[in-house]
Amino acid sequence: MKALSANLRWLFLEWPYYERIEIAAKIGFKAVDFSLPYAFAAKEMKTRLDATGLEFVYMLTPSGNWDAGERGIAALAGREREFRDGVALALEYATALGCPLIHAASGILPAGADRARCRETYLENLAFACDRAAACGVTVAIEPLCHQAHAGFFLLSTADAEHIVRELKRDNLRLIFDTYHAAMEEGAITPVLERLHGLIAHFQVANPPARNEPGAGELDFDFLFRELERLGYAGWVSAEYRPTQGTLRSLAWARPFGVAPEKAN
Repeated sequence: MKALSANLRWLFLEWPYYERIEIAAKIGFKAVDFSLPYAFAAKEMKTRLDATGLEFVYMLTPSGNWDAGERGIAALAGREREFRDGVALALEYATALGCPLIHAASGILPAGADRARCRETYLENLAFACDRAAACGVTVAIEPLCHQAHAGFFLLSTADAEHIVRELKRDNLRLIFDTYHAAMEEGAITPVLERLHGLIAHFQVANPPARNEPGAGELDFDFLFRELERLGYAGWVSAEYRPTQGTLRSLAWARPFGVAPEKAN
């Protein structure tokens, strides 16, 4: 694997957004990611990234009304234009920031939605996104989310996600593997990593059952990191969790990867 990325929607919430970039760099992260960066100016973000030497490695495409509980629109029939306009905006940001990966979240289905039609919509939207992203050298990713956190989410299982990637046959369509969602939905995740490691573009770290940091939950991350190395995973590992005692205290697990929380002071 490359190194650690800090997800700035989950970590360093003790600081204003732009300062989070600087703190992440100061303590040893090599990259940052942020789910929905569109409230912030890409030019200012790029200036901060260049000043710190950090890479920006992941973002979501615009995903509907987040504050109202929406978590993506790629599989929502009738909102194709909104999704495609969002892809265009995401690619503008990705190009400006040098971001190699955008996540097209499927979304939570409305009550009574025709699942077959939603799947068809999802495939068509993903094909559109991949084709537009390929022209920018950007990868599109999809991610299953567990029903415990997002009831009604269209894409729940890694098997369904794998089938979609293989069905569309786009070279720039890959998977995001989130340890929290995978473990909550499927239990043991090592066999899933064995099966999918060649399709994974981004690996997110969070510990079930409460989505906390490594060491504060049921997964053995020392073992999982060794598995990633054994399998030859070459992407980023993103810290995307809910700290139990503040961000800096939560990062003791990251010391072997060059992160030194005390340097924030």
